[in-house]
Amino acid sequence: MKVLFIGGTGVISSACAALAVERGIDLYLLNRGQSARPVPAGAHRLTGDIRDRESARQALGTLTFDVVVNWIAYTPEHIEADLALFRGRTGQYIFISSASAYQTPPASLPVTESTPLDNPVWAYSQAKIACEERLWRAYREEKFPVTIVRPSHTYDCTKLPFYGGYTVLHRMREGKKVIVHGDGTSLWVLTHHRDFAKGFVGLLGNSRAIGDAVHITSDELLTWNQIFQAVASAAGVEARLVHIPSDFIAHFNPEWGVNLLGDKSHSMIFDNTKIKRLVPGFAASIPFSVGAREIVAWYMADPARQVVDPVLDRQMDEIIAAYESAWPGQTAD
Repeated sequence: MKVLFIGGTGVISSACAALAVERGIDLYLLNRGQSARPVPAGAHRLTGDIRDRESARQALGTLTFDVVVNWIAYTPEHIEADLALFRGRTGQYIFISSASAYQTPPASLPVTESTPLDNPVWAYSQAKIACEERLWRAYREEKFPVTIVRPSHTYDCTKLPFYGGYTVLHRMREGKKVIVHGDGTSLWVLTHHRDFAKGFVGLLGNSRAIGDAVHITSDELLTWNQIFQAVASAAGVEARLVHIPSDFIAHFNPEWGVNLLGDKSHSMIFDNTKIKRLVPGFAASIPFSVGAREIVAWYMADPARQVVDPVLDRQMDEIIAAYESAWPGQTAD
């Protein structure tokens, strides 16, 4: 099976590329060659820019593929370019959407693939919805062989799961208070990229997945309190958690706020029945307690990775001070 990944060296796609090659897939990666993550041995690199149609055409030449996966399409314009480029050149086109496109907040749980797509807050998710709508039209009108995959919060050893990244871990290590949105009890799902890959690679060339959408997530449910505490435990420290409403945070930091209000402030539980049916034997087996240790070990292995954002660090202090001033008696857990 000959497969093209557009991108292929990102957080999620790197694990999928490695597993695809391991399973004997003839893998090609089209990208600009600028990622720090290596291309797996045995994969073919095509150097080109998918945003530059002529660059992409030259890189691809006359190649055709059983499967094309675009890991870096974010707007309907990106989809239009892919339709023009890959009509008649692939037996399956997989679009990487996002579970944040699901109804936010969800009217009912667990979320299934039939849950409506509707995110009134986050422009990123709205654009992903528009991409899906264009692809479904292409499927209906011209039988373009679409499969849509919706990852939820998927991570590798380089990605801390909260806004601010290492700045938050640094605060934990320094004994400073860290902000948890809401009361910290909303439920969330974190999926290790190697677990995601086990489900995803099983969709490559899978005819039952054409004309369908599927999400791939872990079944492990965690509160945000547990997520923060798992990272602190991996770092060998106690987490001093301060619970602050998401809209209060958004008042100070709109970017952080939309990330919360459009996604992470709402409990999300996913029904993974469909991916388990399409890929028999799929199971996410890496708990976040293990993932947290991998993440902390990665940061601790190289001081160059331990980068603190001083502006955000100060702003976190300001948000905590403002909230505690408005609500006297609030203390860190």
